[in-house]
Amino acid sequence: MKANNSKAIDIQDVTKVYKLYYDKPSTLKERLVFWNKKKAEERIILNNISLEISKGETVALIGVNGSGKSTLLKLMTKIIYPTKGTIKTYGKLTSLLELGAGFHPDFTGRENIYFNASIFGLTEKAINQRLQSIIDFSELGELIDSPVRTYSSGQYMRLAFSIAINVDADILLIDEILAVGDQHFQDKCFEKLEELKNNKKTIVIVSHSLDSIKKLCNRTIWINNGKIEKDGNTREVMEEYKKVCG
Repeated sequence: MKANNSKAIDIQDVTKVYKLYYDKPSTLKERLVFWNKKKAEERIILNNISLEISKGETVALIGVNGSGKSTLLKLMTKIIYPTKGTIKTYGKLTSLLELGAGFHPDFTGRENIYFNASIFGLTEKAINQRLQSIIDFSELGELIDSPVRTYSSGQYMRLAFSIAINVDADILLIDEILAVGDQHFQDKCFEKLEELKNNKKTIVIVSHSLDSIKKLCNRTIWINNGKIEKDGNTREVMEEYKKVCG
């Protein structure tokens, strides 16, 4: 079936269920005593979510902690998979989810650029061409040749963001990582996101910073208890969200 050329992300009837285990027996006696007790609880994190994100859209996912928004973002990256339903993405995708994810702590920043960028599909030649731009944007200077286990959380974020924006992806997924680091670099990151937005890249961002979302995103999706509560114009969705969540 031919894909709709205007789509970047297509999510249909997606449900995600986690099994939570309690009081798992650790001894033979406990196993004999509790063999017929219920050991697992199913928790529905996302419940029959359907949405489409078009190419060139900049979309925010908002909701209180535990609402399912970060899980939805991870499903888009295929780090995890839905219990039911389908998720399709169209175009090259890069993500900034967990701080330092994909980095080897004993590699230097420079070595991790090659390691991480290759995961995103860049060849060694392409990385060589982008290397200095990545280092310059990160502002890490001589620290680029130190092991990343010696980096602060802000320095991790600088390197991760610098790599992600230089792999020339069509879709960029970001989960709260931009809350880390100093104000100067946060401002620099949002300027770069504005540039990517103007270049018609597709951006999906999870953030609790409503002011940043207002500046960057035209569309906002409010996730509440695993379902879409409201999807539409950012200011309109924000007004409803503030009434309920403060």
